[in-house]
Amino acid sequence: MYGKPDAPELFLKHGKGSVANDVTDEMVRLNWLTAFMPLPTIKHFIRTPDDAWLLTTAIPGKTAFQVLEEYPDSGENIVDALAAFLRRLHSIPVCNCPFNSDRVFRLAQAQSRMNNGLVDASDFDDERNGWPVEQVWKEMHKLLPFSPDSVVTHGDFSLDNLIFDEGKLIGCIDVGRVGIADRYQDLAILWNCLGEFSPSLQKRLFQKYGIDNPDMNKLQFHLMLDEFF
Repeated sequence: MYGKPDAPELFLKHGKGSVANDVTDEMVRLNWLTAFMPLPTIKHFIRTPDDAWLLTTAIPGKTAFQVLEEYPDSGENIVDALAAFLRRLHSIPVCNCPFNSDRVFRLAQAQSRMNNGLVDASDFDDERNGWPVEQVWKEMHKLLPFSPDSVVTHGDFSLDNLIFDEGKLIGCIDVGRVGIADRYQDLAILWNCLGEFSPSLQKRLFQKYGIDNPDMNKLQFHLMLDEFF
């Protein structure tokens, strides 16, 4: 949204029905997380029984995906910044976070989406291309149980939700899934995104984050879980 030439750029989200709940979730998480991380600023919020409108400032710059595409030689520096940003997010004390996004909660959401025909199997990752939704559900559960390593997570820590400006990572967007979950919720999604560019960047992510031996069981579980959203 644009107004006067010198006015800040704004971004408006609108949702109806269940999407209104998603917009509301983002508003309350923006309001909480802004004390810890660089985020868009809430300018106005309206909620009615059927609709929700969220008006925020827009973070200037380009997404991490766009920067990697335009400047492939800067990949290592970009991954280093992403890993540092993720460590910062995951260092927020869990006791301060009022939102739960653990695997029990997310599995219940995933099952509801599956039962209601809301999972798009045509959008599955290449490894699961052609799989029916029920097969992903079954194979995912074979990876359970595992011990959770709970931190404050973004929930959709993809290259499209991380903004760079003048070579620096200046903020993140789309925080409607923020909550306490296993750290691999974020690591898996970012690792998967980096695979579009280079396996070496995937390896570097874990090195710079501080994990010498990635837990591939957790990684695969969270990649399958993300297929349902």
